[in-house]
Amino acid sequence: MVDALGMTASAAAFGLVYGLAARQGGFSIVEMLAMSVFVLAGAAQFAAIGLVSQGVPWVAIVLLTALLNARHLLYSAALAPWLALRSRLQRAAMAHVLTDETFALTLPLFRRLGRADLRGYWIASAFIVPPWIIANLVGYLGGQGIPDPYRLGLDVVFPAAMAGIAVGLISGRRELVAAGVGAIVAVGVGFFAGNAVGIVAGGLLGPFAGLLVPGRLAGDAGPGAAGAAQLPSEAGDDPGLGLAD
Repeated sequence: MVDALGMTASAAAFGLVYGLAARQGGFSIVEMLAMSVFVLAGAAQFAAIGLVSQGVPWVAIVLLTALLNARHLLYSAALAPWLALRSRLQRAAMAHVLTDETFALTLPLFRRLGRADLRGYWIASAFIVPPWIIANLVGYLGGQGIPDPYRLGLDVVFPAAMAGIAVGLISGRRELVAAGVGAIVAVGVGFFAGNAVGIVAGGLLGPFAGLLVPGRLAGDAGPGAAGAAQLPSEAGDDPGLGLAD
């Protein structure tokens, strides 16, 4: 809960700007809230507002926002081994509230405990999703009284939060290389092909670059290394409980 407080501040500030942007983009309050409840993807929601305002066809909007949100495929893949024994309904509900912040809070928690902690996951989500939606309402209803968000520096909240998430997830040289290469590729490609394409390119090439780092340099002592014990076993959520036990 303490770890989540900083993420709550980030989500609230970002949500405030989104509510204001939705109002300026001509969205009704119902449309704005529906997007936050059913889509629940901050950066993609911002992109959608701009695209809708420009009259872009809906098929193109769906494709572009899907590219922008492709990073959630990586989040889901990272969490999937920990939740393999959970029901499809549970996983579907968890997937809906899988935000950048929720992922950053729960994956280290799972690793630290050596098992999936559903209560911890939902606590993390509760500190992110409701503040986001409440801030949306405040931004929409009272946004006209807020000075230019760029003058307040609120535009830097999201990239700053993402940088903090990346730092928190770096546990070795491989992660450091993956994050560095991913950031460089994303920014570089984004300048020429757009942010959505840059994010996908960075998300794909960064991990590959990390895998090229030799195991010895990455701190891997071999199959029996402590890092290998970070994944849950087939026998349950606890990586220390194998089938042989």
